[in-house]
Formats: sequence, structure tokens, C-alpha cells
Amino acid sequence: MEGATGEKPAARRHRGEQLEVEIDSLAFGGRGVARSEGLVVFVSGALPGDRVRVEITKAKKRFAEARTVELLKPSTERIGDRCVHEGEPCPGAPWQGLPYERQLTHKSEQVDEALRRIGGLDGFELEEIEPALEQWRYRNKLEYSFGERDGVPTLGFHARGRWDLIVDVDDCQLASERGNAARNAVREWARLESIPAYDSRAREGVLRNLVVREGWRTGQLQTRLVTSAARFPKPPVDLHTAIEGDSGGTDGPTGVLGEERLREELSGLQLEMSHGAFFQTNTEMAERLYAIATEYAGLSGKERIFDLYCGIGTIGLTMAAKAGEVWGVEIVPEAIADAERNAVQNKIENAHFFAGSARTSARPLMEPAGKPDVVVIDPPRAGLSQKIVRRLIECEAKRIVYVSCNPTTLAPNAAQLVEAGYTLRRVKPVDMFPQTPHIECVALLEKNPAS
Repeated sequence: MEGATGEKPAARRHRGEQLEVEIDSLAFGGRGVARSEGLVVFVSGALPGDRVRVEITKAKKRFAEARTVELLKPSTERIGDRCVHEGEPCPGAPWQGLPYERQLTHKSEQVDEALRRIGGLDGFELEEIEPALEQWRYRNKLEYSFGERDGVPTLGFHARGRWDLIVDVDDCQLASERGNAARNAVREWARLESIPAYDSRAREGVLRNLVVREGWRTGQLQTRLVTSAARFPKPPVDLHTAIEGDSGGTDGPTGVLGEERLREELSGLQLEMSHGAFFQTNTEMAERLYAIATEYAGLSGKERIFDLYCGIGTIGLTMAAKAGEVWGVEIVPEAIADAERNAVQNKIENAHFFAGSARTSARPLMEPAGKPDVVVIDPPRAGLSQKIVRRLIECEAKRIVYVSCNPTTLAPNAAQLVEAGYTLRRVKPVDMFPQTPHIECVALLEKNPAS
């Protein structure tokens, strides 16, 4: 039976069903988009132009989600995968089959579409995307999970769509050679000492995951091994061992063999950060990102800046030399301690940092500081809640510099600010994560004179 529009209703699919489809575009988040008998199918592991056999993982009335089972006919644009583990493309590099120029085009288009379609915005200048300086081996941080196969420890990534299967990794092309060597040394140590991986279902075992961080400019390597409560021989690299779950009577984080803080150089600053502190995972492109944010802030040397998600102080401290004063807020107390330490180490006296949330701290901050001229925000992927947007509007800043890691949450936030009397002037995408669908951008909103 045809619908009122004369179109046939979409064919209903079922979980586990397989079908052949051709991918015609990419959706937000990087999945391929196909159509089958009126049904939109979002496919992981496929790129535009690919013909693939897929398996339905979730079925709804008008769309389905699926995973690629077999690549039947690759796109004429597709290039060979460079980062492969156990015969499978690296889960951390899902776009590596796309030529890099095509990656940049898709990312720029998705930023534009999000702002126009989701935010209903127009009239802004979408600047040319900033390409990455390095397309491979650019990550300064990677997290690996432990697993077991036939009783032998494995260390790598979760297989695409699987929480129970770990793909063993020897050389991840997103990491440096030094980072790969450190990970491999820990795995070989686990095998030599027969230390079992933690099994979350059985709630037994020891090794959970390994975080490897690197000071790109300093050459320092920092490793953090997360385990259940257990005693084991000293590993081959300096580790900070953290216990998760039942501590078994121990006193929490233990086994600090190496240095507690990671050192890095950025924009002429000497920075230190705690194990859990956030820092952009692409050091070279973080420098470009913050330079663009500083340009958008339009500083003359007199402005008061509020940095409402300041972390370890990176953005605020890079702007401090061109501003009158900087006031940073961050909800993680350890990050604020890092920010204060970094200000002292770099002899920056016009930056002040406070622990608190952006939602509750913006209004009280105006009592000692006064209203800001510029507000800088670099929120998590979820963007800003309506309450935080209201606090932002109350600041009455002339300029808002929004550093976003998710254009689909930037768009509604920008629309709310435009409704409150701001104009979205400029947006510049920055490719921090080549070979992936993730995209950062910097947006400048200016307060209208009459509002």
C-alpha cells in the first residue's frame, strides 16, 4: 500500500539481517549513508562509493544501523589502508581509506551543514579548513585495553562494534615509534610474567588498560597502568599504577615509578599536567587552534578574558601576554593546580584560576573581576547546557570565542546566542584528527551594539 505522498513505505529490516548496499554519502560521526527500498541505512566501516554487504545492528521504522561485513566493490576514490591490525583496519582511523583532501572537504561541509541545518544560521564566514601538519603519527596520547586469547595477554583496541574482543596492536600509525615501543614492552612483560587481563564478566584478573602519553616537544613519555588490586613484578617502563574497583584494602593509586606530571612546550610556554588532566592529543595542531582562537579574540592588551573551561590553563595562558587579565574556571581541582603552577612557571602574573563549574561560577566571578570583554569556551562534545548559555549571556561580553569539538552541539549553542543578541561572524574548521571523522572549529560571536 502506498502512502499519502504516493511513495512506498520503507521496507522494515530486522537485527542480524544482511543486505547489499551502495554508500552515497557520509553522516555526522563518519558513518556511511545508504538507501535500501526506502530505508536509510547508516553503515560503520564504509565510505562513499563503496558497495558493501552489511549486517543490521539496529532496526527502526525509517532507518537502520549496520556494520560492514564485506567490501564487495571499493569506491574508485578509495586508497589502501595504512594502519592495519590483525588484518583489520585500525578502529582509530576509520577514514584512512579516503584521500586526505576528500577528508578535509567532508569535514568542512559537515561544519557548514550543521550550522545551517541544525542551527538555522547564515551570513557567517566559513573560512578554509586548517589542514593537519602531520597526517599520521600525530597523537600524543592513546589508551589501550587488555584482553586475552588462548590464555595469552593481548593489548590494543576494541574491535569495531565489539566490547568483548581486543585487537592486538604492534604498530599503530597514529602513535609515535616511542609510544608503540612502550606499549609493546608492557604487553611482553605481561606475557612473560603471566599476568592475566581483567575479565569484567567474571570479575577476576588484573590488567585493565594502559594509557601512553608523550611530551611531543620534551620527549618525555608517561605511562599509566590501570589494574585491579594485585601485586605484580616491576614493569619494564616507568608507570603510574592506578587501581580501579575494589581496592582489596590497598590505598588507591600505587606504584608511582616514574614522574607524576607530563611536561610539554606549547606556544612558547612550559607546561606541566597531571595524569588525569585534559590536553589536546595533537600538540602541533593545538598550537594552531589556540593561535586562531587568539586571533578571533581581537586582543589589544587591555581586555579582561573569562576562560570558562580552562583545564590546565593552555588557552588563557597563551592569550595572557596580549590581554589585560585572564580569569580561568575549571571543575577539576587537579587541573586548576596545574594551571596555577603553569602560570608561576611561565612568570605570568595577570592570570587567575578558580575551581568551579561554568554553570555556577560565571556570575560569582564577575564580583571580584568585573564583566569580561571576551569569553573563551572550550566545552566537551556535549556542548553547553541552556543554563550555561544563560550565564554566558549574563556576562555581556563583546566577543565570545567558542572552540568546539562537535559542530552539531556548536550549532544550537550559537543559535541561542544569536537569538540573545550576538552575531556569528567567523568559523574556521581545524583538522586535529586526520583519518577520523572528528573535527574541531573556532567560532567568533560578537555582541550586537543595540543589544
